[in-house]
Amino acid sequence: ERYYWPPMIADIKNHLNSCLPCAQNNYRRQKLPGKLKPIPPPEGIWKLLSMDFHGPITPTSKKGNRYIISLTDVLSKFVIAKAVRDCSATTAVKFLINDVILKYGTPTCILTDNGTHFTSQVMNKLFENIGVTHLYSTVYHPQTNGQIERFNATMDGKIAALCNERRTDWDEVLQFVTFNYNIINKK
Repeated sequence: ERYYWPPMIADIKNHLNSCLPCAQNNYRRQKLPGKLKPIPPPEGIWKLLSMDFHGPITPTSKKGNRYIISLTDVLSKFVIAKAVRDCSATTAVKFLINDVILKYGTPTCILTDNGTHFTSQVMNKLFENIGVTHLYSTVYHPQTNGQIERFNATMDGKIAALCNERRTDWDEVLQFVTFNYNIINKK
């Protein structure tokens, strides 16, 4: 009933690790080590911004908007968000020019995912013309752009709480949610 020998734990681990069906069917819970290239923290405000599209949001708003494009300053966590009809490169460029650069100035660096709207020629041309460095997050790893993803998750809950019953006015409450997010003390 009770057995023990000195290297018993090591023997059990070896036996379990040598089980071929176990190795083929069990999900590995530990990530394999890799070469990390961390993004250094920004040296100041408006040095590194993080941008993303969120959506499509259902239902479509009364004004026809289906997406939210948002941008956050990585150091201060200040957010700019806007409801838009599509997630095209043209929409992203217009947002950057009209809602970001002309109001707050040109940032040093912008981090985005690898979506076609951010990897397009029109977006690259804008970055080249204004002298902004464009960084891309790791493919299939949204945590690289985690700050904006965190805002998107927070925003969803707040918008749902403030919307009408049919949730067709989500784009009208977005500005209030963004304002609230920006004035909260974030440490």
